[in-house]
Amino acid sequence: MPRFKLTIEYDGTAFVGWQRQDNGPSIQEALETAVERYCQIKGLVQGAGRTDAGVHALAQVAHVDLPRNDRPDVVANALNAHLRPHLISILKAEQVGEDFHARFSAVERGYEYRILNRRAPAALEAGRVWWIAAPLDADAMHAGAQALVGRHDFTTFRAAECQAESPVKTIDAISISRQADMIVLTTRARSFLHHQIRNIIGTLKLVGEGKWKPRDVARALEAKDRSEGGQTAPPTGLYLTHVRYPD
Repeated sequence: MPRFKLTIEYDGTAFVGWQRQDNGPSIQEALETAVERYCQIKGLVQGAGRTDAGVHALAQVAHVDLPRNDRPDVVANALNAHLRPHLISILKAEQVGEDFHARFSAVERGYEYRILNRRAPAALEAGRVWWIAAPLDADAMHAGAQALVGRHDFTTFRAAECQAESPVKTIDAISISRQADMIVLTTRARSFLHHQIRNIIGTLKLVGEGKWKPRDVARALEAKDRSEGGQTAPPTGLYLTHVRYPD
């Protein structure tokens, strides 16, 4: 059967996460239901990353094998029609070889975390940012974040329920900048631990508030102890921005 690579945008607010679960609707379930309505078969949709409940995606990638050889634009349009009214959109469909795997073929994943940093609460951005009223020093947060670039044991920033075999990961780049009232963290790596980015941003918040110095982030990293890091930031501000594959 032809294999199709799907680039997907979604608002994760109403979902329990990417992965199909028994406790509520998931992105994967919605996509597989759309596939079944389109092709009259149950197809497995495999994603590049298992985003948590409330996490959004600007360009998640998945693949699915379909029993029909329609043009990619027909596939995208048909799936979008069957996805309504879910806030999930197939941005692009591409036919790929059977050796392509959305998760295992990926060489880089990019994420963004958005903090609305102003006295007034979020209205238009509610559910899509972490609102923090107290002033934050984005430059200090950026300076602290640089200690995390490279290959490290990220136990301090790892969720207790993380199923990864090792806490060692390599962050290729991480930056924090202010854009008016919005503070944005961007980062990229081959893969991340469960809650790694949310635990990092919760720790950097301490730096932004002036409760920690930038150098304290390196100290927390070296401790290899989750209790030495900051809070887990809410999922609402986190976005999967891209997944990259070999040319």
